[in-house]
Amino acid sequence: MKLAFDIASKEIGIPDLLDVEDVADVAKPDERSLMTYIAYWFHAFSQMEKVENAGRRVEKFVNNMQGAWEMQNNYERRMKALLAAIAKQKEDWEVATFDGTYVDAKEQSREFTKYKQKAKREWVAEKSELAGMLGNIKTKLNTYRLRPYQPPKELSLEALDAAWSELMEAERTRSQVINNTIRDIKNNLRKSFADKANDFALALKTISVSISGLEGDVEDQLEHTSQISRNLPPLDQYLDIIASLDSQCQEANIEENDYTTYTYDELAYELSLVRSSVQKKLAFLDNQIVARNMTNLTPIQLEEFESVFRHFDRDLSNSLQELEFSAALASLGLVYDEEEMHERFLEVAGRGGSVSFEQFIRFMVDVTEDQNTAEQVFESFREVADGKPYVTELDLTHSLIPEEVVKELMDSMPLHSGPDLKEDRDLPKYDYVSFMERFLGGDEGKSKNGGAVNGHHRNQSSSRG
Repeated sequence: MKLAFDIASKEIGIPDLLDVEDVADVAKPDERSLMTYIAYWFHAFSQMEKVENAGRRVEKFVNNMQGAWEMQNNYERRMKALLAAIAKQKEDWEVATFDGTYVDAKEQSREFTKYKQKAKREWVAEKSELAGMLGNIKTKLNTYRLRPYQPPKELSLEALDAAWSELMEAERTRSQVINNTIRDIKNNLRKSFADKANDFALALKTISVSISGLEGDVEDQLEHTSQISRNLPPLDQYLDIIASLDSQCQEANIEENDYTTYTYDELAYELSLVRSSVQKKLAFLDNQIVARNMTNLTPIQLEEFESVFRHFDRDLSNSLQELEFSAALASLGLVYDEEEMHERFLEVAGRGGSVSFEQFIRFMVDVTEDQNTAEQVFESFREVADGKPYVTELDLTHSLIPEEVVKELMDSMPLHSGPDLKEDRDLPKYDYVSFMERFLGGDEGKSKNGGAVNGHHRNQSSSRG
């Protein structure tokens, strides 16, 4: 009991109105003193309850305010981050530059689209959440009748709205810059390609006109054409530049170009035609010089041999390989077996591995030398006609005569009106006998060939209809 009185006095603050002896050692304690002491106890307990209630209220207030403080801190932190991101984006756009290529401009366009699809949408969501968060803070403070929260001016919703308006204006400007840059790059590519293509086409046209307009001494023409041939390689380099520009245009999805009508493929093809034209002209002039010196051939023979040579010179190399040489001779009525043909080719070609035009003409001179020209031509026609006094287009074609020579013969020879073979009845027939008489003299042709032709004709009479 003494301990209880001591605790009451020292810890709770109840006055020492009674001693232990006043309560324990008397039969009846002083009632008034005891009631007074008990009243102090009631008062002490009452005060303690008030303190506890006050403490609980303080604790609840602190807990509630802690949430509001955290929301305020979170709001300010996120607002700073959003405003900083917006400012950084505007700065990046302001300092952005283009290197002038479509690839770079298109990459910046892709980055801009990526921004609109990702970063901007995230910022729109964050902007909305910050506005909601500030409203919640104000509501919470108002619930406890506390002073409303006012964020710093630079972190207010008004500051965010202003920054957002500037961002939207910067975004519009950025979009215009990108679109204008891409449009300018495309247009510049069109103009660059067109300038190069038009210049290239003009150069090709100049060469073609120069080639077609050559006249005068053959040697001078050959020198001029050779100079043109030496000037062709730079055109290949120029065409490579056009190819690069064409590739850039394709990369930029440029399909139409109002500045030119030419395409790269067309120019490449036209260059190949010009190169072929120059090669043919060089070969022609070389061959003319050779032919000019061949005085023991008639103009008709030279024309025929040159026409055959050009026809079988498939690669325009102005020379014949062995198979081409064999076919050319066969078309002229000179047929050898395989072994003899190979020997002839080696004799004519020598170490070169191919027969040049001059070698071909000299060979034909050797073959035709000391022979009667009229007899040879009539005999060739007779062999082509298989002994008939006429030839058909099929006869000429089967003899491997070049198509242009066949057409020229058909246009020049009179039609045959005499007897014919049954299988030729529905075909146009051409009188080569009259044709040769007209060129070489009728009496000479009849005396030297008429009998042979007519004799062979009679031998075939049994097969006519």
